[in-house]
Amino acid sequence: MWFNKVLQIFKIKQLRNSILFVMAMFFVFRIGAHIPVPGVNTEAMKELFSQNQILGFMNLFSGGTMENFSIMALGIAPYITASIIFQLLTMIIPKLEEISKEEGGRQKINRYTRYLTVPLAMLQGYAMISLLQQSQLGIIGDMSVFATVSLVTTVTAGTIFLMWIGELISEKNIGNGVSLLIFAGIVAGLPQFVQQVAFTFDRDQLFTILLYAAIALITVVGVVTINEAQRNIPVSYARRVRGTRMYGGMDTHLPLRVNMAGVIPIIFAIAIVIFPPTIARFFLNASTEWVSAAAQWTIDLFQNQLFYGVLYFSLVVAFTYFYTAVIFHPDQIADNLQKQGGFIPGIRPGRFTADYLRKVINRILLAGSLFLGMIAILPLLMQVVTGSQVLIIGGTSILIVVSVVIESVKQVESQLTMREYEGF
Repeated sequence: MWFNKVLQIFKIKQLRNSILFVMAMFFVFRIGAHIPVPGVNTEAMKELFSQNQILGFMNLFSGGTMENFSIMALGIAPYITASIIFQLLTMIIPKLEEISKEEGGRQKINRYTRYLTVPLAMLQGYAMISLLQQSQLGIIGDMSVFATVSLVTTVTAGTIFLMWIGELISEKNIGNGVSLLIFAGIVAGLPQFVQQVAFTFDRDQLFTILLYAAIALITVVGVVTINEAQRNIPVSYARRVRGTRMYGGMDTHLPLRVNMAGVIPIIFAIAIVIFPPTIARFFLNASTEWVSAAAQWTIDLFQNQLFYGVLYFSLVVAFTYFYTAVIFHPDQIADNLQKQGGFIPGIRPGRFTADYLRKVINRILLAGSLFLGMIAILPLLMQVVTGSQVLIIGGTSILIVVSVVIESVKQVESQLTMREYEGF
């Protein structure tokens, strides 16, 4: 059956061209990820990233570009940070909230997000270069002002290029461009991971590998369950008499997904988690003693597995609620139902319907966000048992990959369904 679906996809010219375009963008992304910036000791970079868990996370979401210190070393992280900032500002500043509700308002917010990405990328690029210069591994030596500006400009341009690629991918309606770029980076590292496990395998690691396989299976099942689960709210439409004809009288339902935010809470949570220790390393060798001590305290705090796990779990739960509040508007849904003559049985239209929807979504989100948070920290819990850092990266990777695949498959299926009705 799946084979027939694949054939059906490639028979539709527009859908086939969209998928081929996305694959071509993946190819361009991977080429850029292997173009190193001159003057950087890439072998020392790999050693540094293998020793640091936080840097390993950053390398994961850049698709391996940071480890190679390529022209796309920053990845898409500055754009994600800018998106988080503007989504927070939209909820805080009434003017931005009004703009987002206007026709074409979302395009304005996206434009502002692109503008903010540029200074964030420059700041993050300069911080990374300064951090690498402070390393004892000799990754980057002393550079002139011109060389530093050239490096910052190069990595900033790489981020803007990736942002542009991500938006082009999103326009093809195959999936979210940013999520797909992260997905491509994770999948690109899979062959190297398998090769590493194969060459270093011994019988003592058999238990660890079996645990890893069990975590992978549990994570896949959990993510699929959360993404597919939904609560159906019954909706009835009142009958209307116009002349001699009767309209309406239909019973249907309003589906509320348990996890409307998809993989976005994980991306947001990791972006926040890696930010403080990264900034702290920038001030580690500060001349002021208390600043240096505070930076070292921050790094030690985030290396504590208990604190890290609790913070990661809390952020995933919080961002699940936050992003759902951004994309789900009970007042607007209640207003639309009332205009169309629809109502929820036993609930009065208008404000009461909005309150009911808000109450229901908060309840189902509690279960969904807690479950998503548990899946996120499950690899961290297993690392305590096995002592392997591979389980941390692997569990998070599986979580993102499965969510992105589910989202993309749904969008492709919706386009197939839409074209099935074009002949009628």
